[in-house]
Amino acid sequence: MLLVFLCSLAPIVAAFVVYLNPQWWPSESSNYGTLIEPQRPMPGPAGLRLRTLDGQPYDLRRLEGKWLLVVADGAACPESCARKLFITRNTHASQGKNVDRLARVWFITDDAPVPQKVLDAYQGTVMLRADPAELARFLLPAQAGEGAAAALAAPIWVIDPLGNLMMQFPADADGVKVRKDISRLVYNSRIG
Repeated sequence: MLLVFLCSLAPIVAAFVVYLNPQWWPSESSNYGTLIEPQRPMPGPAGLRLRTLDGQPYDLRRLEGKWLLVVADGAACPESCARKLFITRNTHASQGKNVDRLARVWFITDDAPVPQKVLDAYQGTVMLRADPAELARFLLPAQAGEGAAAALAAPIWVIDPLGNLMMQFPADADGVKVRKDISRLVYNSRIG
């Protein structure tokens, strides 16, 4: 009887010992994207003035309740921009029954016209014009100011359903790893 008791107590003691010794904890995380700490709440219309392609004001908080896959780039959409839009579109489409829990957002950081082939290829993406300096204060506060548009053009971001910027994927992100991270987030999330 004592042996059965000790066997059932062993996992609890082991967990307690590991908990008290953080040096034994794994240093690697299982996610590909970088978690943003602290999370930053999405600014309202006064802090981030957004316009649709036809010039109408847009409040990003209309999309609260959904996971947002966010990219930022110029309207000409060079190859790097098209690649990010491709990754977000395919990540969104691959979510199966959870596809309605996500939305894609492209912040266009200039006033140039968007090529028709880009509009056709990425239908369903919410395309919004934004001032690069205002956008950088939200997405990249350490790099706001001069050169904000160039710094914004690299990563892909994730905004959670509560409206907090919470994850950033690197420039030249691996689309398969991005998809796996988003699938894991959406599957395990009780919100959005």
